[in-house]
Amino acid sequence: MMSSVRVECAVKAGALIGEGPVWEESEQTLLFVDIAGRKIHRWSPTTNQIQSVETGDNVGFAVPRRSGGYVAGVGRSIVAFDWSTQMMTSLAEVDEDKPNNRLNDGKVDPIGRLLAGTMGKEVRPAEVQRRQGSLFSVNPDLTVTTHLTQVDISNGMDWSLDQRTFFYIDSLSLTVDAFDYDSTSGHLGNRRVVYRMEEGEGLPDGMVVDGDGRLWVACYNGGRVINIDPATGVRMQTVSLPVMKTTSVCFGGPDLSHLYVTSASLGLDQSESRQQPLAGHTFRVLGLGVKGRPLNSFSG
Repeated sequence: MMSSVRVECAVKAGALIGEGPVWEESEQTLLFVDIAGRKIHRWSPTTNQIQSVETGDNVGFAVPRRSGGYVAGVGRSIVAFDWSTQMMTSLAEVDEDKPNNRLNDGKVDPIGRLLAGTMGKEVRPAEVQRRQGSLFSVNPDLTVTTHLTQVDISNGMDWSLDQRTFFYIDSLSLTVDAFDYDSTSGHLGNRRVVYRMEEGEGLPDGMVVDGDGRLWVACYNGGRVINIDPATGVRMQTVSLPVMKTTSVCFGGPDLSHLYVTSASLGLDQSESRQQPLAGHTFRVLGLGVKGRPLNSFSG
C-alpha cells in the first residue's frame, strides 16, 4: 500500500548550503548548518522561530554533546560550542598539512564517537581538488584516528541497526558504500558498493538510516531523496523535491516520522533561481510510513 507522501517547505532558511539536519528530541528542535553562510541554525516547529549563530568560518556539521552544548566542524577544527554564551573552543584539528581543506559531514556513532570527513577546496559547488579529503573519528578522549584518505568529498554516513555496518558516501564516486564496523574499536574494513547512482539522480550527499534499516539519501543536483534497501541494493522509493540541490536528511518530529531535507541555493544561475524560489530552504516529508531512530550524542 502506498502512503500519500507530502512534501512541504518547513523552514524558510534561505541557506547558501543548508546541511547536516539533526533532530533534538529533548528540545523538539531541528538543528542544521549553512556551510557557506557560516551559521548554525536551530528551528522550533512549535514556534516556527529560527535562532542562528555565526561560526566565523565554513561549518560542515553540528551535533549535540552529551555533556551539554554541541560539537561542530568549523574550518578544519572540531570545536565545542556553547549556545547560550556562543563560545567556541577547539577540541581537535585535522588536515594540518592541507590548509585549503575543510570539514564537511559529521555524525556520532552508537557509542558516542564522532566521525567526520574533510574535502579539498571547492572551485565551484561540488567541483573540488580531487582526493584531498580524509575520514576521521574523534574518540571520547579527543584523540583523532584517520580511517580513509584520498577522499574527494566526504559526505553522508550512518550505521545499520545492529551497528555492525557503517554506510558512507564519497560523493564524486557516485556510490553509497558499506564497511564492516567494529563499534568497540571503531575499525572500518571490507569496503563494498551498496548502490550506484543512476542517470539523473545527481551526486549522493547526506544520508540517514531509518528504523527498518533502510537508507535515505539526498541527491545533490538530483532534486530528490532516494530510499535504498542496503540488503539488496535496490531503490525502493524516490521522493521529488521542488529544489535541485537537496543536500541532507534526518528524521524528526514528535514520533520521528517526518523526514527533514536541507537544500542549497549556492551555484544556481539566475534562471535556475527563478525556477527554484525555495532553494536553500528546509523541507519536511510526511506520510512515508517509516520512522527514524533517536540521535547519538558525542561523549567526548
